[in-house]
Amino acid sequence: MTVTVLVPDEHGIQALSGIDGFRVFRHWPDLPPEAEDAEVLIPDFIAGAALDLVDRLPKLRLVQLLTTGADAWTGRLPEHVMLSTCRGAHGGSSAEWAVGALLTFYREFAEFDAARKLRKWTPHTTDTLQDKRILVIGAGDLGQQLRRRFDAFDAHTTLVASRARDGVRGVDELPALLPEHDAVVLVMPLTEATTRMVDRKFLSLLPDGAIVVNAARGPVVDTEALLAELTSGRLRAALDVTDPEPLPADHPLWTAPNIIITPHVAGNSAGHRARAYRVVAAEIARFAAGETPLNLLRGAY
Repeated sequence: MTVTVLVPDEHGIQALSGIDGFRVFRHWPDLPPEAEDAEVLIPDFIAGAALDLVDRLPKLRLVQLLTTGADAWTGRLPEHVMLSTCRGAHGGSSAEWAVGALLTFYREFAEFDAARKLRKWTPHTTDTLQDKRILVIGAGDLGQQLRRRFDAFDAHTTLVASRARDGVRGVDELPALLPEHDAVVLVMPLTEATTRMVDRKFLSLLPDGAIVVNAARGPVVDTEALLAELTSGRLRAALDVTDPEPLPADHPLWTAPNIIITPHVAGNSAGHRARAYRVVAAEIARFAAGETPLNLLRGAY
């Protein structure tokens, strides 16, 4: 079976053109004539104008993302069009970011760097990631990648998902779990159920000094509730995503105490496009063979 695939960039052309059964064309900046036969659409990392292409592709059957997050696309496709994510491509990089953020707090890298700028030698005992109890909400590829890395640091990981299963606790157990953990790492998808999940009540259940790490989407956290906890000095936070995003220059999160902010770059590391297109190629090959893509969006986390 020959499948016509629309890609956003030259990386896609190079990655997919040599595969038997794929006819590959760019959909940006203009749709090519071959678009009328396209069965697969690959948007760029930011959905952007690709959202408007769906109604112009009469044979479209699969939107294959380069990202793990699918919130820009959910509810936007006809029922006959499947949506597959790029789960497995970016989990390692995002897990690195989360571990790095926790180490920055526990080993006081920012404080030592501030002392360096003042040319002060300030030896003292810091905290450690060892033996910390880490609650990871989201048990997909990224959650599993995090558990592997935390194991290497002798930390103790509890995975939470929308429903309990072997080795994973259910989201309904959070009220009992939150007080028992030193940090919570958010890696779940943005859905109606997860929007503002991390609200005032959620945060109040965390112990003093706990760290909130958001590598999911900004709106899973109630920004005002988090700001209140940061300003009081009770909690700390590392945010790769914010609500709103991009964060306006006058937003109080910039100057809040006890916070690390990065501009949505956790998964954006060297080789991220090559890793993404390897996953994409495998997913489209399954589709072309009449199989169900492994990363087909099903809503659970």
